[in-house]
Amino acid sequence: MQPEPQNPSGAVLEARGLVKRFGPVTAVAGVSLEVHAGRVTAILGPSGSGKSTLLRCLNFLEIPDEGEVRFAGRPVRARDADLNGLRSRVGMVFQQFNLFPHLRVWENVALAPRVVRNLSRSTARGLALDLLDRVGLTDKADAHPAQLSGGQQQRAAIARALAMQPAALLFDEPTSALDPELTGEVLAVMRSLASEGRTMVVVTHEVGFARAVAHEVIFMDGGQVVERGPPARVIDAPSSERALRFFGR
Repeated sequence: MQPEPQNPSGAVLEARGLVKRFGPVTAVAGVSLEVHAGRVTAILGPSGSGKSTLLRCLNFLEIPDEGEVRFAGRPVRARDADLNGLRSRVGMVFQQFNLFPHLRVWENVALAPRVVRNLSRSTARGLALDLLDRVGLTDKADAHPAQLSGGQQQRAAIARALAMQPAALLFDEPTSALDPELTGEVLAVMRSLASEGRTMVVVTHEVGFARAVAHEVIFMDGGQVVERGPPARVIDAPSSERALRFFGR
């Protein structure tokens, strides 16, 4: 999937009026957003508010029932060619690490570049080692995932997402399965990525991280965007009663 030459919004990734239903439940109700290069968008809200479903719709892990996703100005359709192009340029980091247990850590990171980008084994291994160094896991390159802590596995998963040189990174509550100490090491890597100008959309419960790193905060409830704006306004001075109750806890 090649970007169109004209992209009036300038956004890397857009959602326009996304709706996703599961039977009688509307998980995402007409949400629109724009993700611009070099900026971090944090999506916050209570459990069940539609945050993760929205993120999965952006990468077509869930197919929207209504609305449109655009990548680099071009609509994405639920076709193999479109989806392969989207997923090769929009990386995803999940709550669970989803590493292949039978592969060594460097092999997990190198797999997609070898399969999708047709890199040689030696070239892909060099790329993987560079990225593992980037996330502080050089000494774990030859280990298997079961030999790593949860925080180390999540950092390996971030390295794997970076291996495809994505235009944007999507994080679906990447620290929710970790204890506070391991959460800190993963958030440190994400802060570093943000400081480098990485384009990121982060679904998170880590309000402090969102306040410190995000350019825009989106607060969701009931599948809808209740508030959006800079962290200082949405988190520290929300205008809606619902957001005030959430952030005032």
